[in-house]
Amino acid sequence: MLERGLYKSVLLLFGLLLMPLVAGAAGKCERLVATGNPEYPPYLWRDPQNPQQLIGANADLLKHLAKELGVVVDIIYTGPWSRAQDEVRTGRVDLIAGAFLTLPRLEVMDYVHPAFYFTPNVVWVHRGAEFPYAGWDDLRGRTGDTLLNNSFGQQFDAFAKESLTLEGVSSLTQAFQKLLLGRTDYVLYERYPGQALADSLGMQDDLLVLDPPISSEGLYLTLSHNSSCNDPWLRGMLAKKMTEAVANGLPETLLQDNLQRWKEQQLEAQQ
Repeated sequence: MLERGLYKSVLLLFGLLLMPLVAGAAGKCERLVATGNPEYPPYLWRDPQNPQQLIGANADLLKHLAKELGVVVDIIYTGPWSRAQDEVRTGRVDLIAGAFLTLPRLEVMDYVHPAFYFTPNVVWVHRGAEFPYAGWDDLRGRTGDTLLNNSFGQQFDAFAKESLTLEGVSSLTQAFQKLLLGRTDYVLYERYPGQALADSLGMQDDLLVLDPPISSEGLYLTLSHNSSCNDPWLRGMLAKKMTEAVANGLPETLLQDNLQRWKEQQLEAQQ
């Protein structure tokens, strides 16, 4: 009888010692906070019904991953893109819901692989004023616009600096307006955010994309080094679930859904 009682006590003590290990293996956070670029439809934008929240393809994908992991995620508006990055860098916010890979960000964030989108950077032209285009060299001798401080990858940036006439503008709206007025020959920008803006401005029938893209960059989920939720379990499970989602084609489905969602919201706003 004494031996049985002792045996039970040992089992209970072992269980109590094991509990912190099990809890640690399952992650230490039940709630994550994410943010991102709030002016990046169809990937991310502010919810018209709740401007303090971000919606879009990236938000939908992150919510799917969180549900798979059994955690809650809030995707909040923290200000412009520069402020959003600062919030994640300091650890006040855990995640960026979509960022390109850069060396400065690698110093303060962990990237969840694989990339969930490869965003094509393309040549936009005024429909009816297109020109023969098969690659970078066909942009020589023409005037183009792009956003100030925008990058299209190290190789293209070096080529553009040496060989192209590119003007920097403060907004894509300005760039598209100049293009339609014939003041430039082309605009360099991402395909889907460009398409979303063209839809909202009613320019979709006046603009044309030339193929092939000038470059393509991977869009990643990133986790702050200073987040209290950043642990091996979370990083590993996010990578596992992201790999499954990409293999199943979920990001592309969400992208198309949110292109339509954005378009419908713009139509509602005009009524």
